[in-house]
Amino acid sequence: MRTLVVIPTYNEKENLAAVAAAVLDLGLADLDVLVVDDASPDGTGRLAEELAASHPGRISVLHRSGKLGLGTAYLEGFRLALERGYQAACEMDADGSHDPLDLPRLIAAVASGADLAIGSRRVKGGRTEGWPAYRNFISSSAMKLTKWALGLKTEDVTAGFRCYRAALLQEILRRGIKSSGYSFQEETLYMAEKSGFKVAEIPVIFRDRRFGRSKLTKAEVWQFFATIWRLRRHK
Repeated sequence: MRTLVVIPTYNEKENLAAVAAAVLDLGLADLDVLVVDDASPDGTGRLAEELAASHPGRISVLHRSGKLGLGTAYLEGFRLALERGYQAACEMDADGSHDPLDLPRLIAAVASGADLAIGSRRVKGGRTEGWPAYRNFISSSAMKLTKWALGLKTEDVTAGFRCYRAALLQEILRRGIKSSGYSFQEETLYMAEKSGFKVAEIPVIFRDRRFGRSKLTKAEVWQFFATIWRLRRHK
């Protein structure tokens, strides 16, 4: 399957080159990378252009005017994937927490019939490494709340390591996703499950970033809960 890996960036200069290289080192001829940079002040956008120049046709860059949110970055990436004729698109963080070696398993799950393959930390064989106990507790509690409130079957509802079939991308863009930030993950999953798309969870090991800082803010947390409330009201 021709697949585009969409990598949103904001101040990820320390991590991007290694992640992009690891994706290309998989040796999959039909796998390309799109970096969506939100005008990173640390020079991530310039680095992305250098990587694209070194790998013509394999790495491309979309520059945005500012920090516009993770969700909108993915939506723009998905739109480009469809315009360029890709059969699938993957979400992947730029900070190294998602192992590129897991990409072939996610893509294979979609090629085998899944509409959405999720790199899951919450199924047998999956786990998180490098997080303190309180962060694991908060993450687990948020997932349980989301599953209960929205009636979801998927275990790892907030996972950001995913692969989507083109048909699901088209539906996501047609329906319109309101979440601009991290709650994009729960809203797209909710739409996929409730619309009858097939979701598969593939166990992965999520490792906390080595360099840079997390982009999760208090505003993102509030949007997460607001999104649950909005979707629950319209169940």
